[in-house]
Amino acid sequence: MRAVFNVFSGTGNTDKVCRAIMAEWTDAGVECKYVHIGKDCEVRDPNKFDRMVIGYPVHAFNAPQPVFEFVKKLPQCSGGVLVYLVKTSGEPLGLNDGSCAHMYDLLRKKGYKVCGEYHYVMPYNMIFRHSDGMAARMWQAALRRIPSESREMLEGRVKKLKKGPFKRLVSFIFRIEHPAMHMIGKSFKVTDACTGCGKCARGCPQKNITMANGKPVFGGHCVGCVKCSFGCPEGAIKIGVLNGWRVNGSYDFSGVPATDDEVCRYCRRSYIKYFREAEKYPLPGEGGKAAE
Repeated sequence: MRAVFNVFSGTGNTDKVCRAIMAEWTDAGVECKYVHIGKDCEVRDPNKFDRMVIGYPVHAFNAPQPVFEFVKKLPQCSGGVLVYLVKTSGEPLGLNDGSCAHMYDLLRKKGYKVCGEYHYVMPYNMIFRHSDGMAARMWQAALRRIPSESREMLEGRVKKLKKGPFKRLVSFIFRIEHPAMHMIGKSFKVTDACTGCGKCARGCPQKNITMANGKPVFGGHCVGCVKCSFGCPEGAIKIGVLNGWRVNGSYDFSGVPATDDEVCRYCRRSYIKYFREAEKYPLPGEGGKAAE
């Protein structure tokens, strides 16, 4: 069996999840290829594969614009490739389910069979900073789910997508983020703390940042992944009108997971429900099997 992972990931959460799924498939003997979705990226013909995973973080109840553009470049489906959507978001809200609606429409028009989607909660890279304990529990929840859900995808199981009319409407309305970010991104600036290291320019998946006179210059193709501001070693990038939501610096996923009492107040019940559902599955190495 052959599989291709087409993944857009700004600050690394979606990449982390998709690579864990790919590791499960590789261990099962699947030949896997991995493509980072970004400006001028490679487009591998999915018809040469048995499975295609499209991975993305949820942006305003949608897939990021580069993912839509990537799917538009895919050739018509002429084979039996099965498609699975793997998405990440900072909160386990049902409205995030609507992010698959437009993706489903684009893929269906090209003849692809979208067999299901898998949603993993990972820590915010903007809005507010989760604790490292929350990040550790989120990652532990993903590790519990991934072995079983990887098998489901390999077996070709079909799961109904949760894209009802209301979720479709919300997704459609919030798609305004795509053109809005082009304008907002032009207003990104650096403070005097900027050392001109160029990390932001090298890492931008849209190639939207150039260096001039030792400082970054932000163009008009920003998609709001905030890889630049999140990963700036000096915390020197201000993200325009969104700066009040700016989060800087990587999370420690390896620490002690947060207890229920330590779960953040925002969407508290939803987080706890998400964690407890995942905790029906054993951690890799613990033995046992998933609860029915």
